[in-house]
Order: sequence, then structure tokens, then C-alpha cells
Amino acid sequence: KLVADHSVWSEPHDSIIIPRNLIRTRQVYDINEFPNAVKDAKDCRVERKGKKVTVYLTSQAPTFGLREWTVKRGDEVTIILTNLDKVEDLTHGLAIPKYDINFIVNPQETKSVTFIADKPGVYWAYCTNFCHALHLEMRSRMLVEA
Repeated sequence: KLVADHSVWSEPHDSIIIPRNLIRTRQVYDINEFPNAVKDAKDCRVERKGKKVTVYLTSQAPTFGLREWTVKRGDEVTIILTNLDKVEDLTHGLAIPKYDINFIVNPQETKSVTFIADKPGVYWAYCTNFCHALHLEMRSRMLVEA
């Protein structure tokens, strides 16, 4: 049942009080629900099919599965990110600011983003959710060749 539907971030004063037992949030996902999930960090890879590049990436505190990956200018890039952590509330984020990418992945969840790598250079990808004592070390980079 839909509780609320908003087109923007929720207004803090827009709330409804309900009994806690009616809310059943999922704390840790089932990795098998995601057909594109990367189930082991050693399976991280980059696949190219013409101008389409798929980056299979994992996050597990405090690292991403790839330290870097390379694409070419004009490539359509899809990053598929799986959070391998199994601890409740150990959410990771992935941000590549120059490409306006920023999303979170909950424990055992997989999400993806697709964009055109149209600007040559080195772009840092980093975790945006405080996840570990070494959180500030949780980063990777995308190299876009001209």
C-alpha cells in the first residue's frame, strides 16, 4: 500500500503517525533477487560491446572491487554496483560528481546507472555514505580516453 508519493524530497512537516508494527522495512536484501548482481569481488570486470561499456563493480567496506576502469570518449557506460556487505545499515554510495552521478546501494542490493562518457579525463568515484573507519579511502576512478 502506497504511504506517500512525492515528486521531491519529503517535506519534514508532511507526516502521518502510524503504529511502528505497520512498517516492515527491508534491512538486508537477498542478492539473488538481482540478476545482474556481482556476487564476488573477483568477478568485477569491464565488458565492451562496440560503444557500450558495462562496468561490473562491487562495494564491500572499505573498498570498491576495481581500483580503476578505462572507457573511451563517447562510450555509453553502465555501472552495475553490488553491495556485498551483509550487515544491516552498511549502505554504500557511488558518486562521480562531474557526471552528476550519486546513488546508494543497501546491503546485498544491486543498482545501476547509465551515462555517456563525453569528457576525457580522470574522474574519481567514491562512496558517499559513511560506511567504515576507512570510509575516506573507499574510492575508485574512471579514466576516459580521448
